[in-house]
Amino acid sequence: MPTPSNNRRDFLSVSVSAAVATGMAQGGFFSSAGGSEKKKLGVALVGLGSLSTNQIAPALQTSQHCRLAAVVTGTPAKEKQWADKYGISTDHIYNYERFDKIASDETVDIVYVVLPNSMHPEFTIRAARAGKHVLCEKPMANTAQECRQMIDACKQANRQLAIGYRCQFEPSHLKMMELARSNEIGTIKRIDAGVGFKIGEPAQWRLRQKLAGGGALMDVGIYALQACRYLTGEEPVSIIAQESKTDAVKFAEVDESIAWMMSFASGTTAYCTTSYNLNGLNQLTATGSDGFLRLDPAFGYTDANLENSRGKIELPKIDQFATEMDDFATCILENKPSKVSGQEGLKDLLAIEAIYKSINSRAVVEVERV
Repeated sequence: MPTPSNNRRDFLSVSVSAAVATGMAQGGFFSSAGGSEKKKLGVALVGLGSLSTNQIAPALQTSQHCRLAAVVTGTPAKEKQWADKYGISTDHIYNYERFDKIASDETVDIVYVVLPNSMHPEFTIRAARAGKHVLCEKPMANTAQECRQMIDACKQANRQLAIGYRCQFEPSHLKMMELARSNEIGTIKRIDAGVGFKIGEPAQWRLRQKLAGGGALMDVGIYALQACRYLTGEEPVSIIAQESKTDAVKFAEVDESIAWMMSFASGTTAYCTTSYNLNGLNQLTATGSDGFLRLDPAFGYTDANLENSRGKIELPKIDQFATEMDDFATCILENKPSKVSGQEGLKDLLAIEAIYKSINSRAVVEVERV
C-alpha cells in the first residue's frame, strides 16, 4: 500500500468533493446495466457491541456498496439474535476461535474489526491472512509498533487496510478542511479542540488498561488529535501534556482527563482537551489571521454544525458509517489507497505515545516521524 507523504501539499491534495461526502461512485463496478445493480461487497462484523449494534449494522442496511454478510462474536446468545434480525445463516456466523475459517467464506470481502482496542492487531492480521480487506475501528491499536505490524500484514497479503475515521467523510468536517486549506480565514494561528463525556459503568473494558490502552485520550481524544492534523495538513512537531484525575478509583488504570498542546512547523499551535468525566465537551475551532471556523457540536454521530466569521454554513446530514464503508469499497474496487489508511492510524498513535510520554516526563516531547 502506498505510504501518504508527510508533505503539507500532498496531505491537503486529498479530495473532499461532494461525491466522497455523499459516498457516491460513478461508473466502474457500481454502474448499472439495464437498471440492475451489481453485487455489493460483503462485510463481516467482528464484535457485536454497541457500535456494531446501533450504528454499523443499521448503516449496512442503507449502504450503497456494502452489505452485512457475516458476524463474529464471542457471545453465543448474540448468534441467534443477529441471525434472526438480519437473516444470517449459521454458515456465516463465527466465534473468535474459528474465525480463520472465514478465509473460505466467499461472501465476505471486508472484515470490519469492532473489538476492544487490544484485540485490533490480532484480528486485523488474521483477517489479512485470510485474504480479506480490513476496516478497523479507531484507535488502530494500543501502540505504534502494533500499528506497523498490522500495516505489514495487510501489505504482505496484498489487502487494503483502513481505519474508522468517520469524521473525514462528514460534510461539515470536509467543508471545514476545504475552507482551511483555501485560506478562507487566512493563516491558521490556533486550533482549539475538545471532546469528552461522563463515562458510566466502572467495570467496562474501556476502563481497563490492558484492553483499552488508555482512557479518554484513546477513546475520544483521538478525534481532537485527528482534527488538528487534517485541518493543518501537518504532523505535530512537539507536544506537552498534563493529566488530571478526580476519581482515583474509577480511573485507577486509565486517564480521566488530559490537556495537551501541539506545535506544528508552520507555526500553528493546537490546544486540546479530552475527558471521561465532563459532558458537553464537543467542539473544534480554527482561528486564522482573517477569521475563524467552528464546529459545535463537532464529533457526534449525527450533528455537526459549522460556522465561520460570517455565520452558519448549512450542509447535509449523512450516515457517517455508511459513507466511510462505501468509500472503502470504492478504494478496494478501484485499487486505490484509502485516505484513512493504516498510515493515518499509525501517525495518531505516534502522537498519542508522545502525549503519554510528556505526562510521565513532565516535559516537551518531540513526535516520532513515520
